[in-house]
Amino acid sequence: MSRRLVILLAFATGATVANMYYVQPLLHTLGLAFGIGTGATGLLVTIVQIGFVAGLVLLAPLGDLVERRKLITVSLSSLAAAQAAAALAPDLAIFAAAMLFIGVTTFAAHVIVPLSAQLADPSERGRVVGTVMSGLLLGILVSRTLSGLIAELLGWRAVFAFAAAAMALLAMILRWTLPRVEPTSTLPYGEALKSIGQLVRAEPVLRQRMALGATAFGAFSILWTSLAFLLSGVHGSHYHFSNATIGLFGLAGVAGAGAAQLAGRLADRGYGAATVTATLGLTLVSWLLLLLGAHSLAILILGIMVLDLGVQGTHISNQSAIYQLSEDARSRITTAYMSVYFTGGVLCSAFTGALYAADGWPAVCMLGGSVSAAGLIVCAIETYIARRSESTSTQTV
Repeated sequence: MSRRLVILLAFATGATVANMYYVQPLLHTLGLAFGIGTGATGLLVTIVQIGFVAGLVLLAPLGDLVERRKLITVSLSSLAAAQAAAALAPDLAIFAAAMLFIGVTTFAAHVIVPLSAQLADPSERGRVVGTVMSGLLLGILVSRTLSGLIAELLGWRAVFAFAAAAMALLAMILRWTLPRVEPTSTLPYGEALKSIGQLVRAEPVLRQRMALGATAFGAFSILWTSLAFLLSGVHGSHYHFSNATIGLFGLAGVAGAGAAQLAGRLADRGYGAATVTATLGLTLVSWLLLLLGAHSLAILILGIMVLDLGVQGTHISNQSAIYQLSEDARSRITTAYMSVYFTGGVLCSAFTGALYAADGWPAVCMLGGSVSAAGLIVCAIETYIARRSESTSTQTV
């Protein structure tokens, strides 16, 4: 693949997925604007994630069935409309509905990622996917910072108006510049949906990586659902930062973008299993740093960096593994993996806002540590089964 096309795909992925995260630094502000408490405000993140899972399950499989350039541009145009609705929402009900539709239409980011894997040569696939995922991660990080700064200068509605304009422009750019990519499957839509379950049953590697992804993104969601409350002074926190300052904390996760590049290259060299074990361990360690960070800003920032590095490194290792399973079903494989990945985030974020309101930051860190430990346990079981299978095969021979 040309470097120009790789960079375009990376930028498009990051700009698209950013739409899910503009709301996170604004939770405290939105709570005040709509007159709702911390627990209810945290559910706005959950609503976006629920919409995203629905989009993955129902719409992302179309990436194997229809021409992808058209699918991407139509979905981005719809995303622009959803962001415009959020910017103009007169009450909480309409705003929440717009958040749900934003989540649904953001599935386009995960049509672009398997597209990059399809266009890449097998020898460079890990590197290309790592680069595209670096763009995705930078989009997540910059979205929070940009959201906080715009809200501080122009108010929270301006954040969503900006997002609407950006998506409309991106849809036009991709329509002009993306290559035409024909579908890789002739299955009817209903059969394609059924085949997702068949892929999950047939591929143990996919099932294992789905479980690891769910715990990794669960930990990620626990942090970013609760961090704005900690930094704005809710529940006795001694931090009292503005929207702009809270948004800047997103930049602490830049290490995660570097992890994506490194994890992709290690996967190309055959070190995917060792990489995922190491990154899951980093995620667990990060929660101790985050717990201590309630009283030290430097340690808090370090904890955010370590968690993002661990989560994103795990994610890239998982994707490198699953994209080797079937060349003709990458969108459906992505649907299976990302649906469970984000379901982990939905479940964890749904509890986090209420948990923070009831018991504060230490309880949130205990939840995050428990979820991360579960990921390491799953990884250890997977490694044991794989080694036992190899040993049995050797003895049989």
